[in-house]
Amino acid sequence: MGLQEGVTVRRRPPRSAALARSAHGKFWGGVDTFGAMVILGLGALRHLATDIVLRRFSWREYFDQAWFMTRVAFLPTVLVAIPFGIIIAIQVGAVASQIGAVSFTGAVNGIGILRQAAPLVTSLLMAGAVGSAVCAQLGAQTVREEVDAMRVMGLDPVQRIVAPRVAAAMTVGFLLNIVVAATAMLTGYIINVGGGSVSSGAYLSSFIAFAQPTDLILAEGKAVIFGFLAMVIAAYKGLTASGGPKGVADAVNQCVVIAVIVLAVVNVAITQGYVMLVPARIA
Repeated sequence: MGLQEGVTVRRRPPRSAALARSAHGKFWGGVDTFGAMVILGLGALRHLATDIVLRRFSWREYFDQAWFMTRVAFLPTVLVAIPFGIIIAIQVGAVASQIGAVSFTGAVNGIGILRQAAPLVTSLLMAGAVGSAVCAQLGAQTVREEVDAMRVMGLDPVQRIVAPRVAAAMTVGFLLNIVVAATAMLTGYIINVGGGSVSSGAYLSSFIAFAQPTDLILAEGKAVIFGFLAMVIAAYKGLTASGGPKGVADAVNQCVVIAVIVLAVVNVAITQGYVMLVPARIA
């Protein structure tokens, strides 16, 4: 049978064109999300600075959130830091034995943990444990319209909710990094010295000879930046959650994935900049 007169036949666009439009939309959606996160982070820092100076910062909320984040992340941090210390100690000790550089085990192990392993574990815990918990908390408040109620009452959610959590995350990240570094370095010391591969004096002297104060500054600076970024991402995804409990669950998943990717990229950038700008110490 032929087509009736006056009937317009619409052909489906090619699959490649549909995919191109979808990719284009996702790209600009990602740009919008990035811009919104930047605005949220800058707003939180602005409120944090002005509220502290004007003595109107919510210290009670800050301490409550800091304690909440510590309870959520402390035990997982220790449990993750110990295996990291064991793996690094075993691998470094094996390679050092092969090339006859056992006396430098302490320097390689300690500096590797201080510069890379400790901030990396801290970033994973801040993104996975702390970030997901805060995102779920804020997402639940958003879908229950509590955040909208704050706006109706003339309260700024960034000032009341985000800024204290950002400050708490930066503080907890700073402290967690110390716990991770101390735990992993102590584990490496026990594995290498306790195993008889190197003496205690040689292990400590090599670390002291090659380590420098900027290594600690780098590690703590990374931890503070990671805490800030993880909390901004968690707060943004929580405040933009929609669709009930399923929407909150989706926001938590997206929060963890985005935070892990962003923190990994930032870690590489900071490390590369440090290597280029700070000269290595020669014993």
